Amino acid sequence: MFMGEYRHNVDEKGRMIVPAKFRDELGSSFVVTRGLDRCLFVYPQQEWKKLEDQLKTLPFTKKDARAFTRFFFSGATECELDKQGRVNIASPLREYAHLDKECVVIGVSNRVEIWSKTIWEDYFAESEESFSEIAENIVDFDM
Repeated sequence: MFMGEYRHNVDEKGRMIVPAKFRDELGSSFVVTRGLDRCLFVYPQQEWKKLEDQLKTLPFTKKDARAFTRFFFSGATECELDKQGRVNIASPLREYAHLDKECVVIGVSNRVEIWSKTIWEDYFAESEESFSEIAENIVDFDM
């Protein structure tokens, strides 16, 4: 399971260090694609396969299903870590997520997300205000 928040930089060649705690679970090859909310989603191969199988069940006759699968799969690229533990993020993905320099890498259960530092801070501040309400609407913690 992926969890935690880490700060890293994207260098001029589009490379970013993957947090050491995420490297083993991501494996030697993983998939990076456009995510929601202007971030990138990073999936280990086994999780990508599960997601791919789920998305294959969407009805291609539905406009929203076609749009989502196009968006999601057209941005996907298989990646590997270099010897320094860095991933080279493709230019179109960096542009989509506005990854210029500073970024935030977070663990979100079965995936990793890569955010522009600015976009993450704005998103977090906005969501933090309504976190209790969101939790009340979707989760029953029963603690």
